[in-house]
Amino acid sequence: MTTLKSFQSEIEEIARKHLHPPSKGHASTEDVLSESGANAGPTTHSAGGPSPTSPKVPTSPTKATAAKIKGKTIEVEAEKSNEPLPRLQRPVDMANELLESLQTLLGDDTTFAQARDVLAQILLDTKGEIVLPLGLHPPLNQIWTSGNKVVDVPLDSVSPTEEGWRGQRLSDEELAQTMRRLQAAIEDLGGFNTTLFHHVNPSRSLHLLRLPRTSVEATVEVRVAVVGNVDSGKSTTLGVLTRGALDDGRGKARVGLFRHKHEIETGRTSSVGMEILGFSADGLPIYPSYHIGTTEANTGFDTTAFAPATARREKLGWDEISVKSSRIVSFSDLAGHERYLKTSLFGLTSGAPDCILLMVGGNAGMIGMSKEHLAVALALSVPVVVAITKIDMTPVNVLEETKKQVQKILRSPGCRKTPVFVQNQEMAVEISQVFTENKSVCPIFLLSNVTGEGLELFRTFLNLIPSSEGDQTKYPVDQPLEYSITEIWSVPHVGTVVNGLIASGRIKVGDPVLFGPDSTGTYQSSVVRSIQRKRASVNSAEAGQCVSIALKRVRRAAVRKGMVLVAKTDSPPQGKSPFTNSLLWTSNQQGQVLILYHNSTLQRNYQAMLHCGAIRQTVRILGMDNPKGILRTGDRATVEFEFMSHPEFIKAGMKLLFREGKTKARLGGGHSYIALNYTQILSGDISEEMSDIL
Repeated sequence: MTTLKSFQSEIEEIARKHLHPPSKGHASTEDVLSESGANAGPTTHSAGGPSPTSPKVPTSPTKATAAKIKGKTIEVEAEKSNEPLPRLQRPVDMANELLESLQTLLGDDTTFAQARDVLAQILLDTKGEIVLPLGLHPPLNQIWTSGNKVVDVPLDSVSPTEEGWRGQRLSDEELAQTMRRLQAAIEDLGGFNTTLFHHVNPSRSLHLLRLPRTSVEATVEVRVAVVGNVDSGKSTTLGVLTRGALDDGRGKARVGLFRHKHEIETGRTSSVGMEILGFSADGLPIYPSYHIGTTEANTGFDTTAFAPATARREKLGWDEISVKSSRIVSFSDLAGHERYLKTSLFGLTSGAPDCILLMVGGNAGMIGMSKEHLAVALALSVPVVVAITKIDMTPVNVLEETKKQVQKILRSPGCRKTPVFVQNQEMAVEISQVFTENKSVCPIFLLSNVTGEGLELFRTFLNLIPSSEGDQTKYPVDQPLEYSITEIWSVPHVGTVVNGLIASGRIKVGDPVLFGPDSTGTYQSSVVRSIQRKRASVNSAEAGQCVSIALKRVRRAAVRKGMVLVAKTDSPPQGKSPFTNSLLWTSNQQGQVLILYHNSTLQRNYQAMLHCGAIRQTVRILGMDNPKGILRTGDRATVEFEFMSHPEFIKAGMKLLFREGKTKARLGGGHSYIALNYTQILSGDISEEMSDIL
């Protein structure tokens, strides 16, 4: 029987063989490193611990030095690197030899300069931030099963050959000296050192090293899509996370997130809401904070300070938060009601989230649309994080049943994930660095928006999630421009403004572009008037970033969702048939389909709604290579389909998702349109038959 895991492996193998390999280049942060010292001072403090230390004037690192590490000579150049080091994202896989050598160099005052230059190169290659482990760390599996207690094992009882232990043996004194030298090194580079975790037995610590950003263009962004059943606490949790104030138990925190009157009246989200949470270079969250208590409010100058939350102005807007932040977490608050399913699917496919946050009400469990949203996340191969909310009002026995249910579903053959309840700081830091690449791990947080329980661990986790920006495989910067349009506005005195994600290439103000395809499959020309990122004006943007672009001499009616902006050339993209439009890689409108579950059969002229990025249109199957001409659950075939209304921009490797009424169907990327259909996955209790298919 075909399984989802084996089919996805086939997809990846086809992609490796047939798609053009991406460039190995990395986004540079030389400007951030060279200018950061003039903008901010260093600090060292624990998350939630003592206050930052006073700033110190940083000194410039040596431009080029040769550091001998384990018999090898590594040329380290702080201003220009000819051969960047491997991208470092997590302690387990991040160039172990180099990091161990850095720890060795930090162990001696005589090699401090070399250690500083190696650290400079690592920060250059990781876009200015890294989670650095010091000392001897226990195996990850031992951390996952430690519960709310930190792993405490005497150093003498740890065998040198015991499998899974990472790092170097250090005594308490040696670790303290290493941490002191690390602080001095990051101060010299003009960055910040936040001690996330520090423990003995064995002596170990985890540090967030981050350089301040010189502009919004260089700010790291992590996109999180928030899904779950209606009344699971999605909007309330986002309100508490992004505003910093606890809820009153009656929905006070969520009011500021709603966009429509009926949302405020019913308490239910019906649109795709956007919220951001900024983190400074020292790892602290940046909140907008209301005007209450300010001089303007007390003197009466700010007349809205004591108004209801729905009419109250905030001190910091998105643009100001973006300027102050070194990292931004962008939340997409999606609807949980079944009525707004197509809106939620559009948000999941068009937003390109780095991870999906699945909210589960502790008092209700994983019911209704929660299972549907989990099925979509699994189909799109996006990492999943589960948050069980309302633990303050849920009886202990009911909460235990909810936890058992969530674990059972995540461990089922349809999900194949390892649930990990995050209950301490070390666990939150370690799992944030591995779950995006090791998608079989699923973090679970227990949250209360009224008492604040679990929120600090969750904020720490969000502050450390690796961003997909700079991933040359997913978002190649050296490829031609491709910008997907997800929103359109007509702004007075500005003109037509579009919002979307840059899938490849770069764009800057003044660039000539083409947008399309229109109803005839052609592209129209325009010029970039201005660019904004999180409502802050920028001069340029690159692949992996979400930006808004104002276009010159373009009517609002001429642009629609699903169109793309591409670089203006003499040969614009051409469609391969009257019903499809593609760029470069697609040879035809065929796709390999695996039916995971369908309550009837699929045959010629079958119609369904297709979601692909910002594209949402009905398609029809024209034919298939199955001898019987019909497809049932478990069948595999190559099908040919067409768009019913107008041409669309689709290329090889894109993930597609079908929806038929209340059912869903998923297609995945490969050489042509590699497709994987599914409908009604996890809509009820997982049967053995469905589990085998999944």
